[in-house]
Amino acid sequence: MEKNPLNVFGKPLEPCSKKPLTGFYRDGCCTTGIEDRGMHTVCIKADAAFLEFSFKAGNDLSTPRPEYLFPGVKPGDQWCLCALRWKEAYEAGMAPEVVLEATNQDVLKYIPFEWLLENKL
Repeated sequence: MEKNPLNVFGKPLEPCSKKPLTGFYRDGCCTTGIEDRGMHTVCIKADAAFLEFSFKAGNDLSTPRPEYLFPGVKPGDQWCLCALRWKEAYEAGMAPEVVLEATNQDVLKYIPFEWLLENKL
């Protein structure tokens, strides 16, 4: 896990969500590390259209999976989303809003900052 992770502004990463508890490490933050192959680093505010898009793209975020401590995401929830899933949604015109202060700066390796700004909460 990263030590002292930073957000896209280069400042300390703020929490994304405690209810539901999010993050690859289930610490409420979009921290990442070598174990996080999906880079769960974009803090989003989910909406119904995005959740439907994600489901059709093969990533069901709505169904609870207790065995993975996954409560299921509902419209209005904030959630640490995989960087490439957000990029895919953006390119399809379905990107959810982003909480920039809680989005890990590591996403900038894959997503242009301007794209994130276009979808800021």
